This record gives sequence, C-alpha cells and structure tokens, in this order.
Amino acid sequence: MRKLYGYFRSSAAFRARIALNLKGLDYELAIIHLTKHGGEQFAPEYITLNPQSLVPVLQDGELTLTQSLAIIEYLDEVYPEPPFLPQSAIERARVRSLALMVACEIHPLNNLRVLRYLVRDLKVTEEQKDEWYRHWILTGLTPLETRLANDSATGKFCHGETPGLADICLVPQLANAQRFNISLDAFPTLVRIEQNCMALKPFQDAAPGAQPDAE
Repeated sequence: MRKLYGYFRSSAAFRARIALNLKGLDYELAIIHLTKHGGEQFAPEYITLNPQSLVPVLQDGELTLTQSLAIIEYLDEVYPEPPFLPQSAIERARVRSLALMVACEIHPLNNLRVLRYLVRDLKVTEEQKDEWYRHWILTGLTPLETRLANDSATGKFCHGETPGLADICLVPQLANAQRFNISLDAFPTLVRIEQNCMALKPFQDAAPGAQPDAE
C-alpha cells in the first residue's frame, strides 16, 4: 500500500502529488492539517514518521520517505516511466538547477513555519509578513524567468516538450504566489509553462483545490 501524508496547501505535498500522478501511481492520501489542533504535524504519532514535523511523507511498502525532492527522485528511479529527468548529464544538471532555484531558494523562506515565526515570535504585522513573502517570491522568480526565457533548452515546459522535475517544483510555487495576490505579469515564460502544465490531468488532479481537505 502506498500512502502520502500531506496537506492541500503545502507546496511540497503538491509536488509529491504531481509526481505520483505523472507516474500513474495509485496512493492513499492521509491528511495532516497544518493549522488545526495546534498543527497535526506535531502529534507524537506523526513525529515518529517525520521528526521534522513537515509534509509530505511517502510510505511505499516498508519504505518511509520524507522531503519532497527525495520522494520525487525515488519515484523516478523506481518507476522510470515517464522520466522526470533528461538523458544527458548536462541536461539533468540544468533541470536540477532550475528545480533547486525554487525548492531551496524560494520555498524555505516562505513556508508556513517561517511565516508563523515572523508573526508569533518576531511580532511583525500581517502587512510586514506579506511584504516579506512578496520580496522573496519576486527575488526568486525574477532570475528564474530570465534563465528560462533566454535558454533554447526551454520548450513547452521548463525543459523541452514534456514536464519534469523543474515543472513539478515550479507549478506549486506559482500557485502560492497567486494565493498571496502577487502579480505574475513580469514572468510570462513562467506563466506560459504553468498553463501548459495545468492543461494536463496529473497537474489538475494534484492541485490544492482538487484535494479532499481543500478549504
């Protein structure tokens, strides 16, 4: 039995859902609500699965995996079709670089626990918190737009004509930006790629609004 622990608004869980859907893999969804009851990710039984108290967690048979990029690359190695990475080392490095621009440079500064710390511990206002979010989104998306817009390897998707690792990371990040009412007018290449992704059923079915815990 394959089980994914996640939360509808989590961009990292969104990535994992996209990956599972693109591979055509069935899975049971276990909802971990990140705000109710003080955060279900802090429940002792969940901490035994993930001591970081984060989502997603993937259970595949006897294997338990944390961290969305590790989950995605595991799925790509064990279930190789369709591939998330190109064949050549140079192309794979390009795709990983694009994915990490999102997963390592944008997302960690704007995830729920960071925003909570700003408000609860540092006592910033909601307006200041939102300005923090906008600053780091724009700081991260601007060079990503530049790279993709000026690289001949960019096609219908971040790399060529099929979705892969970079697209799996990009789409959830843009969804979060839109949820915070950040204009994406300055990022036409990113928006075009997102639209191409969201025309595909695996992305549609993974979207936050399509999840059973959507609010």
